[in-house]
Amino acid sequence: MNVRIILKYFPELDAAQKEQFSLLEELYQDWNTKINVVSRKDIDELYLRHALHSLGIAKIQQFNEGSEVLDVGTGGGFPGIPLAILYPETRFTLVDAIGKKIKVVQEVVEGLGLENVTAHHSRVEDISGQFDFIVSRAVAAMPTFVHWTQGKIKKISSHERKNGILYLKGGDLTEELKNYKNAQVFDLCEHFEEDFFETKKVVYLPQKFKG
Repeated sequence: MNVRIILKYFPELDAAQKEQFSLLEELYQDWNTKINVVSRKDIDELYLRHALHSLGIAKIQQFNEGSEVLDVGTGGGFPGIPLAILYPETRFTLVDAIGKKIKVVQEVVEGLGLENVTAHHSRVEDISGQFDFIVSRAVAAMPTFVHWTQGKIKKISSHERKNGILYLKGGDLTEELKNYKNAQVFDLCEHFEEDFFETKKVVYLPQKFKG
């Protein structure tokens, strides 16, 4: 599985973006030998299981120029880095509590020449500022995640969809989302035909404000 799977679903990429996506595998394979952040099985399917999965968020929500996105528990840089390639005019802040993972993220960002990404070795609770959207990939159950990110979402929306959380999850989410009546669940199998996406979803949780 190579970069062609990205181009299959995102054919409008310019030359610079194609080059950046092409470099992903080489950069991650190199860093993974030094600091293991992606499992051996997954590194062989980096474009499917990590890059394209991350871009599932873009099938649900596009990001405007000048908007700000926070990636919580980014690990090796997913979903933040693929989204940052796709949206060079959007600012991405990538956060993880594990220092060695952020080290890899910083090196990959530098290797790709991404100027719209900052990476922090920090707990999300300690990050200052507010964001249009918060993205993540199944780092905690939704109630925990909502608690961690409280107060981090801007009140004024610059997109048609209200600011909120865009969360990559899998499986049956009925129990986890039972207290979130305004959550929307999008099946990625409606956008990507590969078997990997059969149970993969994006959960959108609009931010509620007491007014």
